[in-house]
Amino acid sequence: MSVDAERRVLLIGGTSEIGLAVVRGLAGQGPVRPFLLGRDRDALARVSAGLERAEFDVVDADEIESHEQVIARAFDRFGGFDVVVLAVGVLGAQAGLDADRDESLRVLRVNFIGGGSLLLGALDALRRQGRGVLIVLSSVAAERARAGNPIYGAAKAGLDSLAQGLADSLAGTGVRVLVVRPGFVHTRMTAGLKPAPFAVSADQVAEATIRGLAGDAHTIWVPRALRYVFAMLRHLPRPIYRRLPL
Repeated sequence: MSVDAERRVLLIGGTSEIGLAVVRGLAGQGPVRPFLLGRDRDALARVSAGLERAEFDVVDADEIESHEQVIARAFDRFGGFDVVVLAVGVLGAQAGLDADRDESLRVLRVNFIGGGSLLLGALDALRRQGRGVLIVLSSVAAERARAGNPIYGAAKAGLDSLAQGLADSLAGTGVRVLVVRPGFVHTRMTAGLKPAPFAVSADQVAEATIRGLAGDAHTIWVPRALRYVFAMLRHLPRPIYRRLPL
């Protein structure tokens, strides 16, 4: 699609700092008409007021029975979307077995069950219209389970794997999936945490995502160096891997 034409963009996770940075980055290339989906109506109203021609609706990742209907309503209202950004997720349960059980289950539900349900709904709607791109904000944590964040990592790994498999099943349909795997990102969600090496900002993730969108990539790492770091970590023997301060 020409960058001079208006792009209709659906952001699922409508208050996500990374997701909003992607929307603003796309708007820097040409006209964008954004639609935001999220669970906090007041926050959505504040955010949408700062975006030109933005609209919003409410959806909760934990209320999976509503997902199909809410996504279909958004597609109907805008007449479809060129780009869908899935930016749903919560960080927590970093203590593994010692984490609060309710918190651990919420991380699993929101990041994988809820995120997966929204992913399925978005891809189904894109397939029906016969075109479009789904950007899935994953994480380097999906690459290999780490003792420091096993629950979050497992949930992200599930979503990442689902996105990759569905991307392959959609080859030739006009629908593309772009999986984005950032490392540590400075956002509200990570405030107070010690930054990991190669930490980036939400704007840097958005810039890399938009570059990936312009090409034919199916997976990008942010920053790119993490691709090579994790290529090594993926193959480390487990007795060595478990001793790393990850």
